[in-house]
Amino acid sequence: MSDHPTTDDGRITLSGREYLADAKGALVPVDLIRPADLLEDETVRKIMTYATALSEQVARFKGHTFEDLGAFEALLAQDYGASKGGAKGNKTFASHDGLMKISVQVADHIDFGPQLQVAKELIDECLTEWSAESRPEIAAIVTRAFNTDKAGQINRSEIFMLLRLEIEDARWKRAMDAIRDAMRIVGSKTYIRCYRRPAPDAPWQAVTIDLAKA
Repeated sequence: MSDHPTTDDGRITLSGREYLADAKGALVPVDLIRPADLLEDETVRKIMTYATALSEQVARFKGHTFEDLGAFEALLAQDYGASKGGAKGNKTFASHDGLMKISVQVADHIDFGPQLQVAKELIDECLTEWSAESRPEIAAIVTRAFNTDKAGQINRSEIFMLLRLEIEDARWKRAMDAIRDAMRIVGSKTYIRCYRRPAPDAPWQAVTIDLAKA
């Protein structure tokens, strides 16, 4: 068997002549298409064949991983009456030699309700009264948190940075309470991350599965 998968060339034969559909769905005779365009089409189809096969393989890997870890946890529960894991379902599984580990992390998807606007108004009051010289770094964080390129969206990481600031102003504290009240968990996603290291005292190295980070 060849190492290269068979590609779907997308060609349609009608009355002995080959055609390729264009972006509008019209059939164009292959012999009328520029060689460069044909080569581009063939290249994209070849890469997509590999990409589709790899995507399916990763999906199978993820499914098998959850099944294997689930079976292991079921065994733990049966033998010890306890499950492995930490807060929010985060768990770490390690090899006996300490050179490999599997991390399962549950990340919440957070949105913000109307209380966020109340928080913004209170923060603006604070910034208006504080001198520009005394709190420029806070003003910069606020600007990044609430001023975005897309209308109606906010910068979540900067919002969380505001919550970490220790400021005693009563209005600021009310604003931070409003932000916390505005936070809503609208879903969650479970991530599997694999790590390895050459020695027990060496730093962990991620086993890259995400194509964008390869």
